Amino acid sequence: MEDIREFSLSELEERIKELSEPSYRAGQIYGWLHKKHVGSFSDMSNISKVLREKLSDRYFITRLRKLEVLVSRIDGTRKYLFSLGDGNVIEAVLMRYHYGNSVCISSQVGCRMGCRFCASTLDGLVRNLTAAEMLSEVYAIEDDTGERVSNIVIMGSGEPLDNYDEVVRFLRMISDKDGLNISQRNITLSTCGIVPRIYELAKLRLQITLALSLHAPTQEKRLITMPIAKAYELSEVLEACRAYSEETGRRVTFEYAVVKDVNDSLEDAVRLSAMAAKLHAHINLIPVNPVRECGFSEPDQKKLMEFRDELLKHGSNVTIRREMGRDIDSACGQLRRRYIADAGLRAD
Repeated sequence: MEDIREFSLSELEERIKELSEPSYRAGQIYGWLHKKHVGSFSDMSNISKVLREKLSDRYFITRLRKLEVLVSRIDGTRKYLFSLGDGNVIEAVLMRYHYGNSVCISSQVGCRMGCRFCASTLDGLVRNLTAAEMLSEVYAIEDDTGERVSNIVIMGSGEPLDNYDEVVRFLRMISDKDGLNISQRNITLSTCGIVPRIYELAKLRLQITLALSLHAPTQEKRLITMPIAKAYELSEVLEACRAYSEETGRRVTFEYAVVKDVNDSLEDAVRLSAMAAKLHAHINLIPVNPVRECGFSEPDQKKLMEFRDELLKHGSNVTIRREMGRDIDSACGQLRRRYIADAGLRAD
């Protein structure tokens, strides 16, 4: 059976046509799936019983089961642990800002990129998520809170460009006027730098923000924490980002996890500033979220401010990411790993 939530509206129209039903039924069904988020064909009250039975014989609707919700006492951030249909578990995070609600979603179960400061990659990649499962992360959070999501960040567990086709399908569907209609300008995709996929994404001319997980100002330092650097030289990654910016007209963001005694020197800041200037990139500093298994720690506040000030001195556009949900283990992969350990399950 196929997952009906995976279909675009035009694809759904074709399926409905095959069932000898009028095309307008596709729009009704699409609305139930992507605006009202129903999880059962029986809930589609303006669809005939005969059609509902035809649909249930051929298709299923992805549903995520909410296993756990952690709520930060500091800022109200909500971290969700969801169970997929096959029993795998994933995380998503709701963050409330003055401009609206932002949801950080996962694109894979686990990750194979091996970045040394990230908990989601410790057990490797289990499988890719489907577009329907990614959509369902957003829908489940809206249903749980009763609040609209206005911003999407694909920055949870997984490397989005390692799941390229399904992520692109998700991007098109989440911004579809017949679905949640979230502006592409309110969507950020974070990548560690899979060069060929960055070029492919650029050619689509979507209006999303590309965030490069940079984390080092030189190829040598990038090799210390990011195995992807063995496959793609930093110069190659930056050239791909330049192409993305030129093709889409969208400014690229550099995500820079500041790690104590690894990439936090003033010399590092000078090099980072020069690199950002060439691409007119925004720099987002992230004090690394300590993960016990990784052995890295964040710099103290004084060192972080000195690093930021050095960037500003050299004309960089820089912010320090507001730390959300630090008291609830909101870093990617932490809640999932704890759940697996507590349940006595294997991560693979």
